Amino acid sequence: MENKIFLVSLLCLLIVANGVSGSMMCDNNDFGMLEELNKLAIEEEYEIEELSDIPSWTSQRGGKVLVNVDSFGAAGDGETDDTEALQKAWGVACSTSKAVLLVPQGRRYLVNATRFIGPCKDNLIIQIDGTLVAPDNPKNWDSKLPRVWLDFSKLNKAVFQGSGVIDGSGSKWWAASCKKNKTNPCRGAPTAFTIDTSSGIKVKGLTIQNSQQMHFTISRCDSVRILGVKVSSPGDSPNTDGIHISESTNVIVQDCKIGTGDDCISIVNASSNIKMKRIYCGPGHGISIGSLGKDNSTGVVTKVILDTAFIKDATNGLRIKTWQGGAGYVRGVRFQNVRVENVSNPILIDQFYCDSPTTCQNQESALEISEIMYQNISGTTNSAKAIKFDCSDSVPCSKLILSNVDLEKQDGTVETYCHSAQGFGYGVVHPSADCLSSNDQISQDDDQSQSITSQDDDDIRHTEL
Repeated sequence: MENKIFLVSLLCLLIVANGVSGSMMCDNNDFGMLEELNKLAIEEEYEIEELSDIPSWTSQRGGKVLVNVDSFGAAGDGETDDTEALQKAWGVACSTSKAVLLVPQGRRYLVNATRFIGPCKDNLIIQIDGTLVAPDNPKNWDSKLPRVWLDFSKLNKAVFQGSGVIDGSGSKWWAASCKKNKTNPCRGAPTAFTIDTSSGIKVKGLTIQNSQQMHFTISRCDSVRILGVKVSSPGDSPNTDGIHISESTNVIVQDCKIGTGDDCISIVNASSNIKMKRIYCGPGHGISIGSLGKDNSTGVVTKVILDTAFIKDATNGLRIKTWQGGAGYVRGVRFQNVRVENVSNPILIDQFYCDSPTTCQNQESALEISEIMYQNISGTTNSAKAIKFDCSDSVPCSKLILSNVDLEKQDGTVETYCHSAQGFGYGVVHPSADCLSSNDQISQDDDQSQSITSQDDDDIRHTEL
């Protein structure tokens, strides 16, 4: 106990000596929370592994049973419907111990919307070295599966790997989106690759591109590792989230390169213990927690770590987004060692998120956002407001911590915007976060504060880009 008091006192002295941005009371509660956030980086059930070479399977070896989709009548010419052949191959591989389901290199397999359902025998490997391509015309899509293309569920300890491509052929879907043309109806579209209700899953080396809507969704899963995956679609492709994590726990995303028209990574309700490491993001809408709380729903996200990322040419960097009227909380989040380049909103908490063609009504209830740390964040922005904490009036953000943050604008000064946000900064914090000590202020890089104006408020509270 005496050692703890000594350490707290010592850190207080160091902070005073080096300067503090924001309101800072040196009590055990603050530093207990700081200690818990630091623990998140090391208290992991699984150690992160290095991405090793992915084997290419061309014949049976190592006790594995090779199940080649070509053996079931697949044409692999990109024009013939190979859905039935893939389904038959799946049935055999799923029911065979130590099976390798092979999609061979150098071939294109046209596959319609399909569900691949377990449980399967142990140690199943899905080896994708060729290309799986979706039909390109939304009018011909299976109406029974409107929101999925390749959907895998009820698997345990399965591995998806290879040098191949999952191609959603999404261009006509994007053109039909209401975000491309406001005269189009707003409707959902398929996710290219879904893993649902599964555990002990690895996904290694694959490329997922041009999805109809979201590229890769992890839903209702536990213990998932995503290693060396590339996700790609044009920066103006609507709602094409790269990796979407929902209702899942103990997920690691490592060494991935993601560029899309929406969030590079999005983490939504009932997700916890999410670790992201060495992520390249851009173009896109950044790395996001949320959105949460839509239609007065409850959302909970806890224990999220992003360690080492480069975000370039994105509309957002590190974002938490919630709708008015929701309930629940976002708690225990650490963003560290992140470099941004030409990012509009490098650090953003937006509790007035409104991705709607109509104006969202003001509501009092809101998610609680607390215990959020930003450490070693640097780079350039094209926005004057480099840091934005726009929090609920009724449920303010609390325990926001900034440490060693340095953001610059090439052609002007930068500011921090705070509304109903409490926290502190230590070490270098640029622009200054002094506005965390009181509501409705902007901290400028010269450490001068000014009250917000209605124009500033309208600028912050925006619909989705």
